[in-house]
Amino acid sequence: MAIVCGLALPTSCASRPKTKIERDIETMHSESTADKLVARGRAFAQVGDMTRAEQYFASALERGADPNRVLPLLLDVCVSEGRYRVALDYAEPHLRKHPANYRLRFVVASLYATIGDSATAIEQLQQVAQAQPQHADAHYALARLLRDEEGDIVGADQHFREYLRLQPGGPHADEARASLLKSVK
Repeated sequence: MAIVCGLALPTSCASRPKTKIERDIETMHSESTADKLVARGRAFAQVGDMTRAEQYFASALERGADPNRVLPLLLDVCVSEGRYRVALDYAEPHLRKHPANYRLRFVVASLYATIGDSATAIEQLQQVAQAQPQHADAHYALARLLRDEEGDIVGADQHFREYLRLQPGGPHADEARASLLKSVK
């Protein structure tokens, strides 16, 4: 009778031990919460497996993880591997949903500058500088691109001056002063 119960009516007699497949499925479901995926992504990033970390962070976002918390981690692992276009592929959809996120827009501008698309980088930096006029790094980055990539020394001068007004002793102050059209005392 016990054999018959075990085969025919597993739910009514006694609970049967779970198969390996059932245990694996249970584990997968319990470990695929957004928080668990982020934790695994961090673990892989710490051991240098950036590809696997990227996969976990991207999955966490798909599972509803807070993009303000996870997107920087995802972009960081992409950038650390020199995968700038992939980082842009992750960043741009979020930026379209949240166009006022000037921090992300600054990162996107930096990525465009890195891949050599200075026109798009300048456009993005101009938006940051306009929306956040106190963002000194945006003025500095914009000034460098205008000077070095566009040959616009007048436009660059304006943003170098704004950078110096905001951070007169900042890390780029010497370069900014040296790039001014007319010396400032």
